[in-house]
Amino acid sequence: MPRHDIIVVGASAGGVEALTYLVKHLPPDLNAAILIVLHVPAHGTSVLPRILERAGNLPASHAKNNEAIRPGRIYIAPPDYHLLVKPGYIHLLRGPRENSHRPAIDPLFRTAARAYGRRVVGVVLTGVLDDGTAGLSAVKMRDGVAVVQHPDDAMYSGMPRSAIANVDDIDHILPLSEIPNALVVLANTPVPAEPEKPVSQEMEIESELAEVNMTVLNQDERPGKPSSFACPDCGGTLWDLSEGDLLRFRCRTGHAFSAETLLANQSDALEDALWIALRALEEKSSLSRRMAGRMRDRNQSLSAKRLEQEAHDAQQQAAVIRDVLLKGNGRPKANMAQDEDIGATDNI
Repeated sequence: MPRHDIIVVGASAGGVEALTYLVKHLPPDLNAAILIVLHVPAHGTSVLPRILERAGNLPASHAKNNEAIRPGRIYIAPPDYHLLVKPGYIHLLRGPRENSHRPAIDPLFRTAARAYGRRVVGVVLTGVLDDGTAGLSAVKMRDGVAVVQHPDDAMYSGMPRSAIANVDDIDHILPLSEIPNALVVLANTPVPAEPEKPVSQEMEIESELAEVNMTVLNQDERPGKPSSFACPDCGGTLWDLSEGDLLRFRCRTGHAFSAETLLANQSDALEDALWIALRALEEKSSLSRRMAGRMRDRNQSLSAKRLEQEAHDAQQQAAVIRDVLLKGNGRPKANMAQDEDIGATDNI
């Protein structure tokens, strides 16, 4: 009889410590496969498999494309590849980023839910922003089990809080110390022999978009409706896929964003624009002063005065922008935490 034997785990900031504790307390005869996504830089060197294998009792490795899924093993998404689940095997793909990450948590959870339904256990651990929330919602839509680290127990509470706030009927909200035992119990619990909820059209399309299915990419009909926002990654129109209180967006090419991630990206774009404006104003001021000096050398005092005023105005405007940049106005605290996350996982 099938059991809850597909365990998908997502973590971000603080995830190395949480995952190390988790696998350390799992038995060597676990009746389930564990598939993990940890946010890592695309060009970083990942040694997470080595860390987890040394810490625990289960063999751990970076997943390989078309590798069979077997119980008692840990499969980890390699840098710059989404880890997707097919019936019986793993598919790795450099598909469109979701929530500005590749690998991202949502594609793993969503494709696992599509392939295995109620056999899936989705686990959201410590992290910033809200990757994993939409994926955990997909797990629940297919009658899977949702496990979330208690926000007060997490090093970074953003991902757990988002999942709890936006996913209906979370099954277990636990401190990290209780999650390993809960997973062992679930792995030994038979799945109810009842008809599963069907895969929705929206879940099917989103899963295919993650795989860059050209048939789906060329379809004019999409889930949701066009929004007024542009994709930060490619500039295309974002489609609003909001369900209940969960705000989500996806563009034609497949880039996907939660509301918090989209806001963080817009804040980064705003900061970039401000730095460009600061540079342009400083250059304008410098050039105006230089031209004013030439005008004075030629006794063209009115033109020199006008250029000096332009230089003065540009300097004042630059000072305002510099003050905004130095104070970090308009940049969400969550996004600054994400920077810490990136720094913390450079060599994982």
